[in-house]
Amino acid sequence: MTQAVQPPPASVAARATRPGNPLSWSESWLEWRNRLLASARFQRWAAAFPVTRPIARRRARQLFDLCAGFVYSQVLLACVRLRLFEVLASGPQSRSELATRMALPPEAAARLLGAAVSLRLLERLGDDRFALGPLGATLVGNGAVLAMVEHHALLYADLADPVALLRGESPAAALAAYWPYARAGDPSQVEPGRVAAYSALMSASQPLVADEILDAYPLRGHRCLLDVGGGEGAFATAAARRAPRLRLVVFDLPAVAALAQSRLDAAGLGDRAQVVGGNFLVDRLPEGADIASLVRVIHDHDDASALAVLRAVRRALPPDGTLLLAEPMAGVAGAEPIGDAYFGFYLLAMGRGRARTPVELEALLRAAGFDRVERVPTRQPLQTGLLVARGK
Repeated sequence: MTQAVQPPPASVAARATRPGNPLSWSESWLEWRNRLLASARFQRWAAAFPVTRPIARRRARQLFDLCAGFVYSQVLLACVRLRLFEVLASGPQSRSELATRMALPPEAAARLLGAAVSLRLLERLGDDRFALGPLGATLVGNGAVLAMVEHHALLYADLADPVALLRGESPAAALAAYWPYARAGDPSQVEPGRVAAYSALMSASQPLVADEILDAYPLRGHRCLLDVGGGEGAFATAAARRAPRLRLVVFDLPAVAALAQSRLDAAGLGDRAQVVGGNFLVDRLPEGADIASLVRVIHDHDDASALAVLRAVRRALPPDGTLLLAEPMAGVAGAEPIGDAYFGFYLLAMGRGRARTPVELEALLRAAGFDRVERVPTRQPLQTGLLVARGK
């Protein structure tokens, strides 16, 4: 049985040069490896052999987690909707106390609490009391993540039949309706009542992203920021706090711009901020800023539209102007599932756009007229990647 883990036999390697089957050595090795891993006999051996047993168990757990991921997410959603983390923020409580607080039958409460413990959302104390676990504790007061947990109910509805979604045959359109500009013929004509929900979600989740960007690239050396697709002004507000002399221009759809003006006025930034409504795919952007930002904007668009937006930004900036392009990116080491799996399907359900690798984004930036592009590391690349592009 130990021969099963030796390099590919000569007969396999030979097929790489067989006419009609020009496999490379690496392809031949992968074919051999995959046949080996698919073997029930090898799986049993690997699970029993002391050296390979930890690997076999880890891969079995990973595969099971892929199957059970939706169940885990629903356990989290139940905890959020029952405000369990908020309840336990004041200290441990007994199972009976928690059942009463959540208005659940004792058996149902026990089931949810046990599930939450297994997912490290909670910890079980020795006297049948429960406390926040390491993951649950990070959610206390974290409005951005809590809002996203609630929001994912729409995504899961659209993913009920993923094959139909991939083929364009899915009748579900919950996410597309939530983001009305995604399929609107003229996004600038979207009614104000249809932008409130997604604008609020973006504003709730923006502080985490804004801190990552502003920690990686301080704005103190700039005089005026043009935030393109700036929503309700959350990023502009965060930038204003970091750079007290920075002037602000926020550009977004007219219905969203009205919300941004109210937010900036409420933050006491009315004298430093200008809000402009329009459609960045067709309208000229305001000029006069020396730095612009595109925060979670480009991945909402196909290549042609993305390039049009980047060219519009380039025209609005002076020759030596700077652009901050920040969004989740595909192919980022350690965060591959975020860009390639999560955002791949999220944007498919939304109706347009895709996550791109830093290399793909750099190519678009250069095509738009930015001569220098630098990738600036952030503390949490899982949340956002950052490219800094400049003119001459």
